[in-house]
Amino acid sequence: MRCVVGAFNVFHDETMAFRCVGRGRRLGSSVSTVFEQRAVGLADADPNAGLSPAELAAKHGLSVSGKRPPLLKYTRQLWSRRQFIASFATARLIAMYTAAKLGQIWQVMTPLLNAGVYYLVFGLLLGQSRGIPDFIAYLCCGVFVFQFTQSAILSGTRSITDNLGLIRALHFPRACLPIAFTVIQLQQLIFSMGVLGVIMLVSGQPLTLHWLLIVPILLLQSVFNTGLAMIMARIGAKTTDMAQLMPFVIRTWMYLSGVFWAVTTFTAHAPHWAAVLLNMNPALIFNDEMRYALMTTVPESILPAHVWLITLAWALVFGLGGYVFFWLSEEEYGRG
Repeated sequence: MRCVVGAFNVFHDETMAFRCVGRGRRLGSSVSTVFEQRAVGLADADPNAGLSPAELAAKHGLSVSGKRPPLLKYTRQLWSRRQFIASFATARLIAMYTAAKLGQIWQVMTPLLNAGVYYLVFGLLLGQSRGIPDFIAYLCCGVFVFQFTQSAILSGTRSITDNLGLIRALHFPRACLPIAFTVIQLQQLIFSMGVLGVIMLVSGQPLTLHWLLIVPILLLQSVFNTGLAMIMARIGAKTTDMAQLMPFVIRTWMYLSGVFWAVTTFTAHAPHWAAVLLNMNPALIFNDEMRYALMTTVPESILPAHVWLITLAWALVFGLGGYVFFWLSEEEYGRG
C-alpha cells in the first residue's frame, strides 16, 4: 500500500513539474513576443532609427563647421561683410600709428623718406637722374605707386597667421582679411597721392585732364593687389617662412620695375625677349601709367601697345584667379 501511495506521489509531482515547465515555456515565449512587438513598434514610431550619423546629419541639413560654401554663396557672404571689411581696415589704420607722436603723419612721411633715400643713392651717387626730366617727380611717383603693391603683398602674406585668434573665435569669410589689409594700403595711398600731387605742382608739372586717369589706374591696381594679397595669404598660411622670404622677392621685383631708373635704357640694347618681359611687368606698367597721367615730360611712347587692355588683363587674371585660389582652401584656415 505504501508503495502504491509513493508511486502515485512521484507521478503527481512529475506531472506538476511538466506542467510548470510547459507554462514557463509558454510564458517566456509570450514575453519574448511582447518585446519583439514593442521593438517593432518603436522602430515604426522613430523615423531616424537605423540611420548612420552622416545620414542623420544630411537628413536634417547639418554640415561640418567651417565647410567651404559654393563660390557664389561665398561671394554673397563676402559682400554682406563689406561694412566689417571697411570698419576693420579703418580701425587697424588708426591703431597703426597711435603709439607714434606724429600719428597719421607717418602715412605720408614713410614714402617721402623712402623717396629721399632712393634719390640720394640712385639720383646723386649713381647718377640715374641723368636723362630723366624732373627726376624727383619721376622717382616719387614710382616709389608711391610701387609701395602700394609692396605693402599689400606683405600684409596679405601675414593676414591669416597674424589673426588666428579672430579666425577661430568668429565665423566669417576668411577673404575679408586680405581684402581688408589691401584696403588699408589703399587708404594710405590716397593720403600719399595728395602729397604726390603737391610734389608734381612744385616740380613744375601742370594740372591737366590726364590727372583723371588716376582713378582707373588705382582701381585696376587695387584689384591686381587684392588678388596677389589673397594668393600670398593662402601660401603664407601654409608656409609661415614665406613672410621672411617675401621682402627679398619684392625688393628684387622693385629693381626690375623702373622705380628709380628708366627701363628704356636697358631695353634699347637688350634682346627682344628680355625687352618684352620687362615691358610686360605689371608693376612697371602701373608706374609708367601713373607717370604718364601726372607728368607731361613722360610721353605716351614709353607705354606698350594696347596698354589698357594689358592692364585690365593683369587685374582680372590676378584678381579673379587669386580670389578662387584663396577660396579653395577656405575650410583650412585657422585649423590647428
